[in-house]
Amino acid sequence: METKNLSHHISRQFNEELEDVRNKVLAMGGLVEEQIENATAALVSGDVEQAEAVISRDYQVNALEVAVDEESIQILARRQPTAGDLRLIVAIIKTITDLERMGDQAEKVARMAIHLSDMERPKNQYGELEHLSDRVRKMLRGALDAFARMDAEAAADVAHQDLKVDSEYDAIMRQMITFMMEDPRNIKRTLDIMWSARALERIGAHARNICEYVIYLVKGKDVRHISLEEMSKKAR
Repeated sequence: METKNLSHHISRQFNEELEDVRNKVLAMGGLVEEQIENATAALVSGDVEQAEAVISRDYQVNALEVAVDEESIQILARRQPTAGDLRLIVAIIKTITDLERMGDQAEKVARMAIHLSDMERPKNQYGELEHLSDRVRKMLRGALDAFARMDAEAAADVAHQDLKVDSEYDAIMRQMITFMMEDPRNIKRTLDIMWSARALERIGAHARNICEYVIYLVKGKDVRHISLEEMSKKAR
């Protein structure tokens, strides 16, 4: 009877440890989403103070990555998980790496916001970047929701949105190249816009990566480096 109770206690404690790291991943994701939103808002409004706040908060994203990574490694060492539990820890370690890189990209947008703050603003007030930012934040939110619910099919659906991100990014690049050709005086500002768009596009790519980890977690199938159509089939 004592052995049975001990086993139950260990199992419950293990579950609590897994739930704790999952919650930390979601908290980290929420912080990164906020960083992206604030960096974009600073760029659109020319708010240097807001941009500097995004840059100064990047350490919080980094600190969460280190904390979750250490906790995950301790679980691996102490619990030696197998099957689904092992896949969860692997998915968590990979996910926090992508979230940290998203945080870095948000910081880049904030730095571009500072560069652009004292330049002449376009008529659309950087509307194309704002729209692209909205799209990648929705991708991130969807990826995290799929992770929280362990929903492989939802993850595949979110991954498909990366095609629209790439399409918008390509359109911005073409537009910016045209601007530079038409008036070389626009080159400095245009390059900063292009770097901002590139950072947002990379955030979309990292969100897609998280979707791939969710499918791996739920289905046990590695869907990296395959087409989106094939990914959807493996997610069912």
